[in-house]
Amino acid sequence: MSQLFNPLTLRGVTLRNRLAVSPMCQYEAEDGFVTSYHLVHYGKLALGGFGLVMVEATAVSPEARITHGDVGLWNDTQVEGLAGIASFLKRHGAAPGIQIAHAGPKAAMQRPYYGDGPLTAEDHARGDHPWPIVSASAQPVEKGWLVPAALDADGIAKVRADFAAAARRALAAGFEVIELHCAHGYLLNSFLSPLTNRRSDAYGGSPENRMRLPLEIARDLRAIWPQDKPLFVRISAVDGSRAGVTIEDSVAFARELAGIGVDVVDCSSGGIGRPYEHPTGYGHQVPYAERVKAETGLGAMAVGLIVDPRQAEAIVASGQADLVAIGREALRDPNFAFHAEQALGAANPETPFANWPPQIGWWLNGRENKLRQLGPVSPAGQVAA
Repeated sequence: MSQLFNPLTLRGVTLRNRLAVSPMCQYEAEDGFVTSYHLVHYGKLALGGFGLVMVEATAVSPEARITHGDVGLWNDTQVEGLAGIASFLKRHGAAPGIQIAHAGPKAAMQRPYYGDGPLTAEDHARGDHPWPIVSASAQPVEKGWLVPAALDADGIAKVRADFAAAARRALAAGFEVIELHCAHGYLLNSFLSPLTNRRSDAYGGSPENRMRLPLEIARDLRAIWPQDKPLFVRISAVDGSRAGVTIEDSVAFARELAGIGVDVVDCSSGGIGRPYEHPTGYGHQVPYAERVKAETGLGAMAVGLIVDPRQAEAIVASGQADLVAIGREALRDPNFAFHAEQALGAANPETPFANWPPQIGWWLNGRENKLRQLGPVSPAGQVAA
C-alpha cells in the first residue's frame, strides 16, 4: 500500500496525501495583487491532485518584494483575490497554504525572465524602479547589487508588525496552512547566517542571537494563527558555503521552533554563499529533512529534485520526511499527484481516474474502457490487429 497517499492530519487540517506544491514565485502580480493568472495557475495544481498547494512567497510590505511582480499581503484590499484562490483550492480537495516573506537584501531585483539580477536601465524603462532595501547588516548580496541598510530597532519592530499583519490577512483570506520564509538569502535567512549577519547587538553574534528575530516572528505567528491550523517554517538547512549555517545549526533552530509550536520544517538549502559547496543531485536535500525530523520530533517536508513517484514514495515510506514538496516538476506536470497515484498502484485499476475531479475523471474512465477494448496502438498509429 502506498504511504505517499495516506492522508496526513496536522492539527485540525487533513491533507488528502503527502504531496505538496512548493511555493514558487510567478512574478505576475500587479502592485501586489493576484490576477486571473494566479487563479488558473494554482487552480490547475489543485485539480492535479496535490494534498497541499502553497501560494508563492507573498510580501509582507511593498519593500519586502523580490520584484515588482511579487504577490503581496500588506493591504486589506489584497485579501479578496487571494481568498478566491484559497476557496478554489479547498473546494477541489487541496489544503490552501501561503508562504509569507520579506526579501531583505534580495529585494528590488529583476524578474527572473528579464535577467534575475540587479535592476537595469531596461527595467527602469518598463517602470520597474528600485527602492531602499534592508538586511541584517549593510552588505550587498554580491558586488554590484544594492547595498542594504542594517535594520535598526524601529525597523525590526516594523518587520515584526508587517509579518503579523500579513498573517492576519492570510487567515481572513481562508488559508489553512501558513509558512514563514527563513531561507534562500532573504531577510530572515540573512539574520540566521554568520556570512551575512555582522551585528554586535542582541540580534547578532552567537547562534542564539542570530536566531532571535526569526524566532520572535514565528512566536508572533503562532499566537495569531489558530491552534487548529498548522504553521510551517522554510529554512535553508545549510548555506551554500560550508563556512555558513550547518545542518547542526538548523537542527538547533528547529528545536527552538518546536518549542514555539511550529508543526513542519520545510528543508531547502542555499541562497547565501557561492559557489554551492554541498552535494547536489536527485533528492539532495532529503537528508536535511531526515535529520530535522529524527532529532527534533517535528514534521519535516523534503524538497529539491524530487521528480519521480517512486522516489517520493520511498522518502515517505522510509520515514525520512512526512511530506514531499514538488516544485519545478509540478510546473512540468500539474497532474503529477494523480499520475503518481496510478504509477504506484494506489488508484483503482478498474477506474484509474476515479479520484480525479469528476468533470475530468468521468471522461477519462470512459476512454480507458474503450482503450482496453482496442488494445495498443502500433508505431504507425494504427490499431494493432
